[in-house]
Amino acid sequence: MSEELNREYKVSEEIGRGRFGVVFKAYSSNSNEPFALKSIDKRLIADDSVDRQCLYNEAKVMQMLSPNPHVLRIFDVYEDEDFLHIVVELCNGSDLFQRVAARRVFSEPEAILVMRPLMEAIAHCHSLGIAHRDIKPDNILFNDRNELKLADFGSSEFIHDGQLISGVVGTPYYVAPEVIGGRDYDEKVDIWSAGVVLYIMLAGFPPFYGDSASEIFEAVLRANLRFPTRAFNSVSSEAKDLLRRMISKDVTRRFSAKQVLRHPWMINGGDGETRPVAVGETRQVAVLT
Repeated sequence: MSEELNREYKVSEEIGRGRFGVVFKAYSSNSNEPFALKSIDKRLIADDSVDRQCLYNEAKVMQMLSPNPHVLRIFDVYEDEDFLHIVVELCNGSDLFQRVAARRVFSEPEAILVMRPLMEAIAHCHSLGIAHRDIKPDNILFNDRNELKLADFGSSEFIHDGQLISGVVGTPYYVAPEVIGGRDYDEKVDIWSAGVVLYIMLAGFPPFYGDSASEIFEAVLRANLRFPTRAFNSVSSEAKDLLRRMISKDVTRRFSAKQVLRHPWMINGGDGETRPVAVGETRQVAVLT
């Protein structure tokens, strides 16, 4: 690790591992405050211009977005010959994927406690001309104070002066139909993805399903949004209305982040109760990471 990094931080145990690097816990040499240190091996992406761009793009976007209470904060960036090291705030309170898998379904008030800070983070991104492009439960983290932090900006893209962007980016269950269809698109792809996250929290399964990526894409392109009675019988009409406005194939009718935040369901706090799973029913959470 770089000499400067080792002066500023004491690198401790490994806490995660990804395709291009390792995440360590690190402590400030001055305050002993804990952080997460993401060390990316640049040699693994030397021959891939797309991955290399994502690597440097992530640090740049995070610096633009910080500080924000609901966006993972970046503190320092160090680079040596072989590695790029990014110091970010430590989130060791699990991610939303783990919580959905454990809870199966959320009550409406519980779902709102996730959606409000998530949509505030997305609105912050959009106000700065940044589309996240990979909103999914795995990228929604919680710290030890249970505060939500939107993370993983490697797929983000800048939108300048209302211009559209392109590129098939995202995760099958959550990606918007205009992305799959190869059309140019704007930041509202994040609203679609966040709507899918909300649907999964309330139902325990995704709105568009398939046994393979191609089948999922076909279902997303059809965009036949349904609310099965067994899962949505006790979900409020306001919640379903918001889902329709977020998971709308017609981008012109799809809500913006600010419109989502102003929707009555988000303001009123939801009126649902935690719903028990019926005897003999096994409700699996089908989310693709």
